[in-house]
Amino acid sequence: MAFQHQAGTAMECLSIPIKLAKEPIIDGDGREVLICGFKIGGGIDQDFRKSPQGYTDNGIYVTEVHEGSPAAKAGLRIHDKILQVNGYDFTMVTHKKGVDYIKKHPVLNMLVARKGVTQS
Repeated sequence: MAFQHQAGTAMECLSIPIKLAKEPIIDGDGREVLICGFKIGGGIDQDFRKSPQGYTDNGIYVTEVHEGSPAAKAGLRIHDKILQVNGYDFTMVTHKKGVDYIKKHPVLNMLVARKGVTQS
């Protein structure tokens, strides 16, 4: 499901825009928190050869999308490769940097690449 893409090099694909607005929930401590409903894997600091999903590059990939979540409603899919979030380049980030950036923003304007999608 990976792109065999090296970070920092050009990649031929269709960038799919996804606007994800996080939704508030009340956590176990009674605090309101914003959720997005997806998990990521990868990053330039990770060894892609150990990826349980079989990714073949150091990109940031969506590894889980929760049913009914803001991510699912926005159209995000498992194995989407995140290229940008709010204009910030995600092709050259560590896993932690990617997670921290996603957690920080209430709205995520994302560009993703999806395997097999090369034209609109």
